[in-house]
Amino acid sequence: MTVSEIAKICNLEVLNMAEPEKGISGVFCCDLLSIVMGKAFAGCAWVTVMGNINSIAVAALADMACIILADGAAIDEVALTKAREQMITVLKSKNSIFETALAVHQAL
Repeated sequence: MTVSEIAKICNLEVLNMAEPEKGISGVFCCDLLSIVMGKAFAGCAWVTVMGNINSIAVAALADMACIILADGAAIDEVALTKAREQMITVLKSKNSIFETALAVHQAL
């Protein structure tokens, strides 16, 4: 399933759609960046509330399919600019991390 399909199916707000046809291989949830760097996997949809520039760097490092900001979390303008530069898709959900991750998992 692609990030554009997940965005539609799960009713996610698109903040930056870098690669609409990039495939999602699974879901990863965590807000502690050191754990994310060591355990996240390529192609994952990372569900978090961390909307800062460090999150963009971690997503690029792990070659994630996208970041999904849950619980209505915001992304700062510096991070959004960096996401555009680094070709990182950033989506947003009003739902909790659990509900968002479950919806993506079920859609996959």
